[in-house]
Amino acid sequence: MTENKKPPPTKSGSERAQELPADAYPVGLLPGSFPPDYVRGAAAPFLLSSSFFAERPTLPMIDLLLSKEKAIPVNLWGLLYDGWQPNPDEEGLSVFFQGFERRGPDNERKKIYVSANTPDLVETKYRGKITGFFDKLLSHAGAGEPMMGRYFEYYDDLYWDLHVGATGDEIPAAVRQFSAGFNTVLGYWFPTLEIVRDAYMSARASRQALKDWLDDRVQRIIDGTQPDADRTFVYYWLKNGELGENFRRIDIVFECFHNFLALSQWGNMIYNVAAKLEPKYGDPKVRAWFEKTMKAGPDKPDGGAFPPLERFVMELFRTISPNDGSLSSLHRHRQLLGAEFSTITTPHRQTSMDPRHWIHPEEFDPDRYKTAPTSVDNDEARAKKIGLARCPFAKASFDLKDGRTGEMTNSAFGAVYGVVDGEPHPVCDTAGYAPFGFGYRRCAGEYITVEFIKEFLRKIWKDKISFVKLELEQPAEIPVNPGTVLHDNLTFKRSK
Repeated sequence: MTENKKPPPTKSGSERAQELPADAYPVGLLPGSFPPDYVRGAAAPFLLSSSFFAERPTLPMIDLLLSKEKAIPVNLWGLLYDGWQPNPDEEGLSVFFQGFERRGPDNERKKIYVSANTPDLVETKYRGKITGFFDKLLSHAGAGEPMMGRYFEYYDDLYWDLHVGATGDEIPAAVRQFSAGFNTVLGYWFPTLEIVRDAYMSARASRQALKDWLDDRVQRIIDGTQPDADRTFVYYWLKNGELGENFRRIDIVFECFHNFLALSQWGNMIYNVAAKLEPKYGDPKVRAWFEKTMKAGPDKPDGGAFPPLERFVMELFRTISPNDGSLSSLHRHRQLLGAEFSTITTPHRQTSMDPRHWIHPEEFDPDRYKTAPTSVDNDEARAKKIGLARCPFAKASFDLKDGRTGEMTNSAFGAVYGVVDGEPHPVCDTAGYAPFGFGYRRCAGEYITVEFIKEFLRKIWKDKISFVKLELEQPAEIPVNPGTVLHDNLTFKRSK
């Protein structure tokens, strides 16, 4: 879940389904089969837009001059809004494309969002849903079969179970249609492609049914008729947001389906972790660190802010970097002819590999996080120590209202984190750890995304699972997150 964005398709993993650079695609007349509203609303704005890369940050933050307001690729608006243009007042919006100045006092909307996926909730409320997903994905029945197709076979149930407590037949066909269309558009990306046009229009055709269904599920949680409602994201958004202006009901519905974009990195990460652990073609250093971490006690405290398994997962994210960058909208001083929309991306991987931040950044070393600064460490004293006159962001607490004793607060650079029952849950708050973005812009789904991969690794270790690259003549193409289409060419085998 991130305030992040990938540029047009670059494929992850050792095999890539598409290799053409963005400027190799045709920019002439579109096929006559493309609906006029689709051409006007998605294809033409995309062709008239510009995207740029920004510098690597020195501090773990992005200046407010690079705004999140409406910072989303212009070709995606039609997936989210009826009129092909943003209409947040009447149709809702996401914190992922909302400017800091519009989020309420001290980034309140972000704090409400993150309150639904803090590590204590993963431990007590969501873990069973996540482990159940991996039990299905990595079952005996799936051994020897391409893995990523199976991943998406079960993903919808996990996604909607986490958001609104719905699985199986409780999820209407139209909702699954939207999911399939949305993910296909994200992966293949270019609105000039027929597969994107078809998926786009399919998603638009099913979106109203999806919103009506979500509104009903939200009402069930409000009314107290939803079983185990406190095991859903929506429950905590309702309790902590109190249906106020900084997290309205229509915004809750909107966040539920916009999260297909925010959580899309999960599939990309699963594939790439498996590829690194694959014995023949993977990374021997990663495999050695995995064995060392699990044998020594993955959750055993050893004096640092992050236990060994969490450090291992953090280093996987730093080196894989499933999202290429944090997207910002630009304050325009003059309008270029025909340039309807311009964005700039603050890069993740390039910053994570910056030698200004790490000694030997190219090495895989989870222990680098034993001494890395965290959101707890980065206070006013730390800001002054590095030469700043004051904290760039004032430290402010948002008290939880969901029955837990705790608060959502932030570091000197704006990174949101939770403190529950007196225990802080910090994040690594240095520019050199960039896979989840920077400062107040940091991915709102970071906590649960890290925990998701931790559970994947625990399952691999417990069931003695190993991965195998399949030699397939024509592997299936699987869209996994923005601009990323993978070959479904990994499987697994079990030793127990």
